[in-house]
Parts: sequence; C-alpha cells; structure tokens
Amino acid sequence: MSQVQEYDFRSEEFIVRLRDRDPDATEAVVRAFTEHLYRGALGLGFDAVGANELVQNVWTTFFDIVPRFQAKSHVRTFLFGILYNKAKELRREDQRFTSSDPVEEVLETRFDLHGRWAQPPVDPERFLMASETLTLIEKCLESLPLTQRMAFCMKEIDEHGSSDICKILDVTVTNLGVLLYRARNRLRECIEGKAKAKV
Repeated sequence: MSQVQEYDFRSEEFIVRLRDRDPDATEAVVRAFTEHLYRGALGLGFDAVGANELVQNVWTTFFDIVPRFQAKSHVRTFLFGILYNKAKELRREDQRFTSSDPVEEVLETRFDLHGRWAQPPVDPERFLMASETLTLIEKCLESLPLTQRMAFCMKEIDEHGSSDICKILDVTVTNLGVLLYRARNRLRECIEGKAKAKV
C-alpha cells in the first residue's frame, strides 16, 4: 500500500492539485478529515448509519464543487460547512418521514448465525448507568435548537476554533458567544431537570 504524502492543506500548490482532482491530494484530504466529519455527524445526533451517509454526502458535494474552491477558508472549515448544511437538509427530510423500528438490524449485529452473542454484553449495572447518562445527555443535546447544537458540538466535541465556527455558521463572534452561552445553559438546565426527575 502506498504511503500518503504529508501536505500543507493551506498551500496554494495543494489547493491547485485538489482543484485538479489530483489522486494523491484527494486521498490526503479524505484520510485527514473523514474521521473528524464522522464524529461531527455523531455529535449532531445522527446514528452510525446516518453519520456515514451524511459523511458520504459531504464528500460527494465537496468533489462536485472543489474545482470552484477559492480557499478563502481552510479545507477543514469548508468541509464542516458542507457537513452542517447537509445535516440541516437531512433533518428537514427526516421530519417528513416516520422512523422505522431498528430492532431487526440490532439483532443481526448483536448475534452470530448460531444465535450466540457476537460480543458478550458488559456488566448490566455498569452498562445501565453509562447508557442512562449518555441517553440523558443525547436527549438534552437533541432538544437544543439546531444552530445552538451545531455551535456547541463544533466547539466542545469537534474542538473547532471560534473563527472557523463563525465562518461555518455565518455568525459574528458575539453571536457565537450568545449561541454557546444559551446552549450551555439549556443543557445544564435540561440535565439537572432530568437528573432530579429520576431521584
């Protein structure tokens, strides 16, 4: 397997090669950012299948429009801009359809052909505590308005810089501060409220 060359993604030479769909430059970008995009999609509340589909959509769109890429922002920022726009589109589409019951899919992944566990389950008590906490956080994240959720996920999960987030969401630094402040407050109130309700 060939070694992937290190590139400076900001350099003019690299951008030209990317616009020309140079195979090495293309491979370098895909390798560098696919995992980041996938984690970003999960952070927005997509399941593994939905996150993979979203990332594929991002790459398809990116390579359709890359010949016109002006490099006014870093490639990573540009990709995440596409990710968040595609996420909005998918959310709008999902609202028109009812979700199907994934129970058969789950059964297929958990058991082998002989009906045995593909991977033995973790200790039930530990699993319950961890999954309850994760579910609580996920539900609270889902309850945030989309722009607040995007801002929060980019900042806290994907660790984007403020200037990148402002470019992606097309907001000022002040507006971003307000979005993050509101997102954190809503999350805190939601998590505290749900935790008290369990006591």
